[in-house]
Amino acid sequence: MTQPSQQSATRRMTFVALAATLALVGTLSGAYYFAMRPVNLKIAVGPQNGDDAKVIQALDQAFIRDHDYVRLRPVLTSDPLASAAAFSAHKVDLAVIRGDLAVPKDAQSVAVLHKDVAVLWVPAKPKAEGETPEAAITKITQLADRRVGVIGHTKANVDLLKAILQQYSIDPARVEIALLPISDVAEAVRNRKVDAFIAAGPPNSKIISEAIAASVRDALEPTFLAIDAADAIATNYPTYEASAIPAGAFGGAPARPENDVKTISYSHHIVARAGMSDTTISAFTRQLFAARQSVIADLPQAAKIETPDTDKDATIPVHPGAAAYVDGEERSFLDRYSDYIWFSLIGLSALGSIGAWFASYLKKDERIANTSQRDRLLDMIAVARGSDSFEELDAMQSEADDILRNTLNSFENGAIEEAALTAFSIALEQFHSAVADRKALLARIPAPAVRNSRPQAV
Repeated sequence: MTQPSQQSATRRMTFVALAATLALVGTLSGAYYFAMRPVNLKIAVGPQNGDDAKVIQALDQAFIRDHDYVRLRPVLTSDPLASAAAFSAHKVDLAVIRGDLAVPKDAQSVAVLHKDVAVLWVPAKPKAEGETPEAAITKITQLADRRVGVIGHTKANVDLLKAILQQYSIDPARVEIALLPISDVAEAVRNRKVDAFIAAGPPNSKIISEAIAASVRDALEPTFLAIDAADAIATNYPTYEASAIPAGAFGGAPARPENDVKTISYSHHIVARAGMSDTTISAFTRQLFAARQSVIADLPQAAKIETPDTDKDATIPVHPGAAAYVDGEERSFLDRYSDYIWFSLIGLSALGSIGAWFASYLKKDERIANTSQRDRLLDMIAVARGSDSFEELDAMQSEADDILRNTLNSFENGAIEEAALTAFSIALEQFHSAVADRKALLARIPAPAVRNSRPQAV
């Protein structure tokens, strides 16, 4: 009887251990799936046909192709100002904004998408018959009381021009400023509607190159105006940086410009909301720079993507997740969740102990009942040795069978342990031995003697 019971107990413990293991594996697998499932981030970018939108859409396709953790959902806007507004209104998670415009208060930099430079040039003016020649414009201080055409539709470039004028102590009110689409540049030069132009964009901007080419007249090249006070402007306006336009940046023969020209620049940032998951932003930053190389083949402007400024005094503070990637402190899955896994294991162990105690507590009455039945079996041993009736012995054997059945059920239910079952087995063997011995004795004694076989009271 002991060996089958031991096998049953072993099977039960094996089943419990297997169930616990499967539960733990399922819990950890579920936690890993929950932590690593793809995250979709909305990103505002504009204008729709601009280079920024093309780069973001190309990155989105690269993330999908590589089955990356973070996916992008581009939200196209009219310009960076509209993108910043969408970000401030919590309509998107990320945005591409101009660093020289009002930055949303909860925006933190993830990457620099590219840097734009300010380009000032003066178209050549052929001398007309009978006309008094105007003094040629060769420096910014000569723009007072002149007309300047701002290429594009955004007023942000008008603010850029005003910042430059104010640095040179020129009241912007003394300069006639007009917004011009690139298609109107040639006509404005031909009819002398403007004296100078300003545009802003990457040093290799196709739009600026076309605007400069359109301002060439009678094979006379335009004059580029250097912003010699670029360092001072960068000091007074931290959103700007002193920069330079490389010679030949805008093509042409001769090169446009012929020499490096000092200017100012500003950055286009990919920003995320402060408080967004460091893990998500770290993953996005890592994916961004990993996918940059594959995107460059189709969009060379993607090569301009740079890591953000991680200095504490940066104009736009860096997001902690992006800083972790830049500084090489990005945490792996185990680094992030090892404490949770450890405490989960401790918790499961504690729950197992509590569950075992509670189960034992619930089976207390069953153990007490089994102990009473074992005591009854021991009492029946003494009764069997003095019994003078086969019927009484058979009745006790039937009762012993019931006690055996209840004891085995208690063992199967875990109410009693194997040691208690072993003790019961010994008592049961003694009982059966006593019954067998008494029946053998009764079979040898005649019936009248059987009635007198009990000890007489004195």
